Amino acid sequence: MKAKKEKSSFKHQFAALKNLIPFFKMVWATDRGMTIANVLLRLIKSFIPLLMLYVGKEIVDEVIHLINIGSDDKSNIWFWLGLELGLAVFSEVMNRAITLVDSLLGDLFSNKSSEQLIRHAAQLDLYQFENAEFYDKLEMARRQTTGRTVLLSQVLTQLQDIVTVVTLGAGLVYFNFWLILILILAVVPSFLGETHFNQRSYSLTRSWTPERRELDYLRFIGASDETAKEIKIFGLSEFIVERFRFIADKYFHANRTIATRRALWGTCLSAVGTLAYYGAYVFIIIQTVGGLITVGTLTFLAGSFNRMRSMLQMIMNRFSKIAQEALYLEDYFDFLNLAPQILSAKDHLPFPEKIKQGFVFDKVSFKYPNSDKYAIKDLSFHLRPDEKLALVGENGAGKTTLVKLLARLYEPTSGTILLDGQPLNKFNLSDLRNNIGIIFQDYIRFQMKASENIAIGNINKIEQLPSIKSAAIKSLADTVVQDLPEEYEQMLGKRFAKGVELSGGQWQKVALARAYMRDAQLLILDEPTSALDARAEHEVFQRFAELIKGKAAVLISHRFSTVRMADRILFLENGQLLELGSHDELLAMDGKYAELFQLQAQGYK
Repeated sequence: MKAKKEKSSFKHQFAALKNLIPFFKMVWATDRGMTIANVLLRLIKSFIPLLMLYVGKEIVDEVIHLINIGSDDKSNIWFWLGLELGLAVFSEVMNRAITLVDSLLGDLFSNKSSEQLIRHAAQLDLYQFENAEFYDKLEMARRQTTGRTVLLSQVLTQLQDIVTVVTLGAGLVYFNFWLILILILAVVPSFLGETHFNQRSYSLTRSWTPERRELDYLRFIGASDETAKEIKIFGLSEFIVERFRFIADKYFHANRTIATRRALWGTCLSAVGTLAYYGAYVFIIIQTVGGLITVGTLTFLAGSFNRMRSMLQMIMNRFSKIAQEALYLEDYFDFLNLAPQILSAKDHLPFPEKIKQGFVFDKVSFKYPNSDKYAIKDLSFHLRPDEKLALVGENGAGKTTLVKLLARLYEPTSGTILLDGQPLNKFNLSDLRNNIGIIFQDYIRFQMKASENIAIGNINKIEQLPSIKSAAIKSLADTVVQDLPEEYEQMLGKRFAKGVELSGGQWQKVALARAYMRDAQLLILDEPTSALDARAEHEVFQRFAELIKGKAAVLISHRFSTVRMADRILFLENGQLLELGSHDELLAMDGKYAELFQLQAQGYK
């Protein structure tokens, strides 16, 4: 709890204003022309209130003067009235222009910050995405990419109003210095109250980030094409609704307490400001009746004081809100400051044009962060450059972890992975991954065109339809695409208009085509054909083995009839190498592999 208190303290809140510096650097980088235009428009607009009040003063004084002298010459009145009309029209034009530039610049900034978030997230390590605290930071940062338009407008409006208040204040000081002191008494109490409750609100929002993320998740699974079948079949709607209501009600009640107290205290403190305003009004009236100032000056001072009181309240309240928003902005920069641990070495080696010796696991162990259990333990084996290696083992044996280590999605906890005799982490990371093609069992069904779904395997070839068609033929996805109304231009999935949903097996052929899009030296298939029947999977793997001759491959499958075609089979159990050899060699060992092969074979008799 102490950390949360510090996070919402006055000191931290005002210290968070430092985030406005990098924030406006990002705004400046977004569009310099619009930024300059926005500042200039607001600077011009800031002088209009003073001019309007002064013109109003002149009109009143001129009317009274004409009445006193009994003159019919209204030329001066028409001049001042015309000037006031012109200022009013000009003010409206400025408002429209500022609103337009605010909107356009805000949209551009929102797009740019979202792009920056996506790019940075892509640079972070996979293990970070598997951590709940990381997701909280990601969620808080993601919210800042859409709400910063308001902060941009608030800060610029603040600067505009400060200039206006300075000009109006100069007028008040010129006529009577005491009005400024009364003005301070009118606005400070309300400012302190708003600042206090802004802190409370921020603290609540931040502390409830995991629960709000769960609410978003419940909204998604409660109304999504991906979950609709299970929701209906298992009758989960009421369960989800009740869980959502329970969390939402708890947050509502916590927020209601703060909102109610804020309203009550805000009313009382605003009343103090109103009393101070009318006290100043009485003071001005007494001076006017005593002949110390003119009626026009009365209207000018009363208008200036009222406008300044309102604007100072807005400035102080807005200052508190800006400080609060700067705290939220800190969440965005905190996320951008997260650094990946898996990087290319400064003196990295070029990836070999042709792998000669292959990959070697030398006593490699790995355990996930915050886990005491090893997913991989003392694993040693050699994957030759032209070898087809099958990984076999029960769920949780470490097969997928092994291939992620090969692609440096994880770093070994201990031990070394070698490529052609050099540590894997010595090679350029992007080159390494460009030379490894992986299709995972939990591949993504992108709601995109069929051609785009295939081109994802090598996004640089997204415009090269011949390469896409070639990959589709190799994976047998061409038979799927040919039956689609718009073939390669067909939108897949039901999320968007005219989309067509595929069966599980059809999706797997499309996903498999991604592996053929990349001219990789190592191809890994992590159970990407589990939705196919045994015959279809066998055909896909047989075709795969023929098409990648001369390259290394790692195959993961639970079907022994498929993995038997591999050059060697590595049997994993509890993250450790149990057996290694060809299909015939493992059968001759009469060990765990032979036992499971016979059990599975009986199922096909």
